[in-house]
Amino acid sequence: MFNAKKEKDKIVKFIRDYFKENNVGGVVIGISGGKDSGVVAGLFSEAIGSENIIGVTLPCHSKNTDKTDALRVSNYYGFEMIDIDLTDTYETFKKQINKLGRYTDSELKNSDINVKPRLRMTSLYYVAALYSALRNKTYIVAGTGNKCEEFVGYFTKGGDSVSDIKVIADLTVEEVIKIGEVLNVPKEVLYKTPNDGLSGQSDEEKLGVKYSDIAKYINGEELDDEVKLKIKRLHENNLHKFSIPTYRK
Repeated sequence: MFNAKKEKDKIVKFIRDYFKENNVGGVVIGISGGKDSGVVAGLFSEAIGSENIIGVTLPCHSKNTDKTDALRVSNYYGFEMIDIDLTDTYETFKKQINKLGRYTDSELKNSDINVKPRLRMTSLYYVAALYSALRNKTYIVAGTGNKCEEFVGYFTKGGDSVSDIKVIADLTVEEVIKIGEVLNVPKEVLYKTPNDGLSGQSDEEKLGVKYSDIAKYINGEELDDEVKLKIKRLHENNLHKFSIPTYRK
Protein backbone atom coordinates (compact mmCIF):
# COMPACT_ATOMS: atom_id res chain seq x y z
CA MET A 1 0.00 0.00 0.00
CA PHE A 2 1.27 3.47 -0.91
CA ASN A 3 2.59 5.36 2.12
CA ALA A 4 2.61 9.04 1.11
CA LYS A 5 4.55 10.29 4.14
CA LYS A 6 7.29 7.68 3.69
CA GLU A 7 7.51 8.29 -0.08
CA LYS A 8 7.65 12.05 0.47
CA ASP A 9 10.57 11.61 2.85
CA LYS A 10 12.40 9.43 0.31
CA ILE A 11 11.97 12.04 -2.43
CA VAL A 12 13.20 14.81 -0.12
CA LYS A 13 16.31 12.74 0.64
CA PHE A 14 16.78 12.04 -3.08
CA ILE A 15 16.77 15.80 -3.79
CA ARG A 16 19.13 16.65 -0.91
CA ASP A 17 21.58 13.91 -1.90
CA TYR A 18 21.60 15.03 -5.53
CA PHE A 19 22.17 18.69 -4.65
CA LYS A 20 25.00 17.83 -2.26
CA GLU A 21 26.74 15.35 -4.57
CA ASN A 22 26.55 17.67 -7.59
CA ASN A 23 27.17 20.99 -5.83
CA VAL A 24 23.83 22.41 -6.99
CA GLY A 25 22.57 25.51 -5.21
CA GLY A 26 19.02 26.18 -6.39
CA VAL A 27 16.12 25.17 -8.59
CA VAL A 28 13.84 26.86 -11.12
CA ILE A 29 10.28 25.54 -11.33
CA GLY A 30 7.61 26.51 -13.83
CA ILE A 31 4.56 27.05 -11.61
CA SER A 32 1.45 26.42 -13.69
CA GLY A 33 -1.13 26.63 -10.94
CA GLY A 34 -1.77 22.88 -11.13
CA LYS A 35 -1.14 20.08 -8.67
CA ASP A 36 2.01 18.67 -10.26
CA SER A 37 4.05 21.87 -10.08
CA GLY A 38 2.51 22.60 -6.67
CA VAL A 39 3.69 19.26 -5.29
CA VAL A 40 7.14 19.65 -6.88
CA ALA A 41 7.43 23.09 -5.27
CA GLY A 42 6.44 21.63 -1.91
CA LEU A 43 9.01 18.85 -2.17
CA PHE A 44 11.85 21.24 -3.03
CA SER A 45 10.78 23.70 -0.32
CA GLU A 46 11.22 20.97 2.27
CA ALA A 47 14.38 19.56 0.70
CA ILE A 48 16.46 22.68 0.03
CA GLY A 49 14.52 25.59 1.54
CA SER A 50 12.23 28.07 -0.20
CA GLU A 51 15.05 30.64 -0.37
CA ASN A 52 16.72 28.42 -3.00
CA ILE A 53 13.66 28.18 -5.27
CA ILE A 54 12.72 30.47 -8.15
CA GLY A 55 9.16 29.96 -9.31
CA VAL A 56 8.23 31.17 -12.78
CA THR A 57 4.81 31.83 -14.26
CA LEU A 58 4.80 31.74 -18.06
CA PRO A 59 1.41 32.89 -19.35
CA CYS A 60 0.71 32.67 -23.07
CA HIS A 61 -2.93 33.43 -23.82
CA SER A 62 -3.56 31.80 -20.45
CA LYS A 63 -6.35 32.06 -17.90
CA ASN A 64 -5.83 34.61 -15.11
CA THR A 65 -6.89 31.94 -12.62
CA ASP A 66 -3.74 29.94 -13.46
CA LYS A 67 -1.53 32.78 -12.25
CA THR A 68 -3.71 33.25 -9.18
CA ASP A 69 -3.33 29.57 -8.30
CA ALA A 70 0.42 29.72 -8.95
CA LEU A 71 0.68 32.60 -6.47
CA ARG A 72 -1.22 30.54 -3.90
CA VAL A 73 1.61 28.01 -4.06
CA SER A 74 4.45 30.55 -3.87
CA ASN A 75 2.75 32.46 -1.05
CA TYR A 76 2.20 29.28 0.95
CA TYR A 77 5.77 27.99 0.63
CA GLY A 78 7.37 31.43 0.59
CA PHE A 79 9.59 31.22 -2.49
CA GLU A 80 10.37 33.97 -4.98
CA MET A 81 8.12 34.16 -8.03
CA ILE A 82 8.80 35.93 -11.30
CA ASP A 83 6.50 36.36 -14.28
CA ILE A 84 7.50 36.12 -17.94
CA ASP A 85 4.54 36.77 -20.21
CA LEU A 86 5.18 34.92 -23.47
CA THR A 87 2.11 36.16 -25.32
CA ASP A 88 3.94 38.80 -27.40
CA THR A 89 6.83 36.40 -28.05
CA TYR A 90 4.38 33.80 -29.31
CA GLU A 91 2.58 36.33 -31.54
CA THR A 92 5.89 37.52 -33.03
CA PHE A 93 6.80 33.92 -33.80
CA LYS A 94 3.40 33.34 -35.42
CA LYS A 95 3.87 36.37 -37.66
CA GLN A 96 7.02 34.77 -39.06
CA ILE A 97 5.20 31.47 -39.61
CA ASN A 98 2.39 33.27 -41.43
CA LYS A 99 4.94 34.50 -43.97
CA LEU A 100 5.54 30.90 -45.02
CA GLY A 101 2.04 30.46 -46.42
CA ARG A 102 -1.66 30.19 -45.71
CA TYR A 103 -2.68 27.38 -43.37
CA THR A 104 -5.98 26.37 -41.81
CA ASP A 105 -6.53 26.45 -38.04
CA SER A 106 -6.77 22.67 -38.14
CA GLU A 107 -3.38 22.37 -39.85
CA LEU A 108 -1.77 24.73 -37.34
CA LYS A 109 -3.44 23.45 -34.17
CA ASN A 110 -0.87 20.86 -33.08
CA SER A 111 2.11 23.06 -33.95
CA ASP A 112 0.60 26.03 -32.11
CA ILE A 113 -0.08 24.00 -28.97
CA ASN A 114 3.41 22.47 -28.88
CA VAL A 115 5.42 25.64 -29.52
CA LYS A 116 4.14 27.14 -26.26
CA PRO A 117 5.76 24.59 -23.91
CA ARG A 118 8.94 24.90 -25.98
CA LEU A 119 8.96 28.66 -25.42
CA ARG A 120 8.32 28.04 -21.75
CA MET A 121 11.21 25.62 -21.40
CA THR A 122 13.56 28.04 -23.16
CA SER A 123 12.49 30.67 -20.62
CA LEU A 124 13.07 28.38 -17.62
CA TYR A 125 16.60 27.56 -18.75
CA TYR A 126 17.30 31.23 -19.39
CA VAL A 127 16.21 32.06 -15.84
CA ALA A 128 18.31 29.20 -14.44
CA ALA A 129 21.42 30.49 -16.24
CA LEU A 130 20.69 34.07 -15.22
CA TYR A 131 20.25 33.30 -11.53
CA SER A 132 23.30 31.04 -11.56
CA ALA A 133 25.32 34.09 -12.64
CA LEU A 134 23.57 36.53 -10.29
CA ARG A 135 23.91 34.39 -7.18
CA ASN A 136 27.14 32.57 -7.98
CA LYS A 137 25.66 29.09 -7.54
CA THR A 138 24.18 26.57 -9.94
CA TYR A 139 20.43 26.57 -10.56
CA ILE A 140 18.79 23.65 -12.35
CA VAL A 141 15.34 23.20 -13.89
CA ALA A 142 12.88 20.79 -12.28
CA GLY A 143 10.50 18.62 -14.29
CA THR A 144 6.87 18.48 -13.21
CA GLY A 145 5.45 15.55 -15.20
CA ASN A 146 3.83 12.57 -13.45
CA LYS A 147 3.93 8.85 -14.32
CA CYS A 148 0.53 8.74 -16.04
CA GLU A 149 1.47 11.60 -18.37
CA GLU A 150 4.85 10.10 -19.09
CA PHE A 151 3.42 6.65 -19.88
CA VAL A 152 1.06 7.88 -22.60
CA GLY A 153 3.50 10.47 -23.94
CA TYR A 154 1.41 13.43 -22.84
CA PHE A 155 4.26 15.92 -23.09
CA THR A 156 6.02 17.95 -25.74
CA LYS A 157 9.40 16.88 -27.06
CA GLY A 158 11.81 19.78 -26.51
CA GLY A 159 9.27 21.35 -24.16
CA ASP A 160 8.01 20.00 -20.85
CA SER A 161 9.93 16.76 -21.53
CA VAL A 162 13.16 18.67 -20.85
CA SER A 163 14.47 19.10 -17.29
CA ASP A 164 17.50 18.46 -15.09
CA ILE A 165 15.77 16.55 -12.31
CA LYS A 166 12.45 14.67 -12.08
CA VAL A 167 10.91 13.99 -8.68
CA ILE A 168 7.32 12.89 -9.42
CA ALA A 169 7.82 11.08 -12.75
CA ASP A 170 7.39 7.69 -11.05
CA LEU A 171 4.18 8.69 -9.24
CA THR A 172 0.65 8.24 -10.60
CA VAL A 173 -1.77 11.17 -10.39
CA GLU A 174 -3.41 9.67 -7.31
CA GLU A 175 -0.02 9.26 -5.62
CA VAL A 176 0.92 12.85 -6.47
CA ILE A 177 -2.28 14.05 -4.81
CA LYS A 178 -1.61 11.95 -1.69
CA ILE A 179 1.88 13.43 -1.35
CA GLY A 180 0.38 16.87 -1.95
CA GLU A 181 -1.93 16.30 0.99
CA VAL A 182 1.06 15.49 3.20
CA LEU A 183 2.79 18.67 1.98
CA ASN A 184 -0.38 20.76 2.52
CA VAL A 185 -0.43 22.02 -1.08
CA PRO A 186 -3.30 24.55 -1.26
CA LYS A 187 -6.54 22.64 -1.91
CA GLU A 188 -7.62 24.93 -4.75
CA VAL A 189 -4.47 23.80 -6.59
CA LEU A 190 -4.23 20.16 -5.49
CA TYR A 191 -7.77 19.19 -6.49
CA LYS A 192 -8.01 21.37 -9.58
CA THR A 193 -9.05 19.63 -12.81
CA PRO A 194 -5.79 19.02 -14.72
CA ASN A 195 -5.37 21.01 -17.94
CA ASP A 196 -2.45 22.22 -20.03
CA GLY A 197 -3.51 25.87 -19.91
CA LEU A 198 -3.02 25.97 -23.67
CA SER A 199 -5.75 24.11 -25.51
CA GLY A 200 -8.88 25.04 -23.53
CA GLN A 201 -9.50 21.37 -22.73
CA SER A 202 -8.87 19.29 -19.64
CA ASP A 203 -6.05 16.75 -19.86
CA GLU A 204 -8.50 13.86 -19.78
CA GLU A 205 -10.62 15.41 -22.54
CA LYS A 206 -7.56 15.71 -24.76
CA LEU A 207 -6.38 12.19 -24.01
CA GLY A 208 -9.78 10.55 -24.20
CA VAL A 209 -9.02 8.46 -21.10
CA LYS A 210 -8.98 9.04 -17.34
CA TYR A 211 -5.74 9.27 -15.39
CA SER A 212 -7.14 6.74 -12.92
CA ASP A 213 -7.54 4.27 -15.80
CA ILE A 214 -3.98 4.90 -16.97
CA ALA A 215 -2.79 4.09 -13.44
CA LYS A 216 -4.83 0.89 -13.48
CA TYR A 217 -3.33 -0.08 -16.84
CA ILE A 218 0.21 0.55 -15.56
CA ASN A 219 -0.49 -1.53 -12.45
CA GLY A 220 -2.08 -4.38 -14.42
CA GLU A 221 -5.53 -3.93 -12.87
CA GLU A 222 -8.84 -4.89 -14.49
CA LEU A 223 -10.04 -2.48 -17.18
CA ASP A 224 -12.62 -2.30 -19.93
CA ASP A 225 -11.10 -3.71 -23.14
CA GLU A 226 -11.87 -0.56 -25.14
CA VAL A 227 -10.16 1.64 -22.54
CA LYS A 228 -7.16 -0.70 -22.43
CA LEU A 229 -6.82 -0.46 -26.20
CA LYS A 230 -6.94 3.36 -26.12
CA ILE A 231 -4.18 3.53 -23.51
CA LYS A 232 -2.09 0.94 -25.34
CA ARG A 233 -2.37 2.95 -28.56
CA LEU A 234 -1.46 6.21 -26.81
CA HIS A 235 1.64 4.60 -25.34
CA GLU A 236 2.74 2.89 -28.56
CA ASN A 237 2.02 5.91 -30.78
CA ASN A 238 4.28 8.05 -28.59
CA LEU A 239 7.20 5.66 -28.23
CA HIS A 240 9.24 7.99 -30.45
CA LYS A 241 9.18 10.51 -27.57
CA PHE A 242 10.99 8.25 -25.13
CA SER A 243 14.35 7.83 -26.84
CA ILE A 244 16.35 9.31 -29.68
CA PRO A 245 17.52 6.73 -32.25
CA THR A 246 21.28 7.22 -32.62
CA TYR A 247 23.43 5.53 -35.20
CA ARG A 248 26.69 4.20 -33.74
CA LYS A 249 29.63 3.51 -36.02
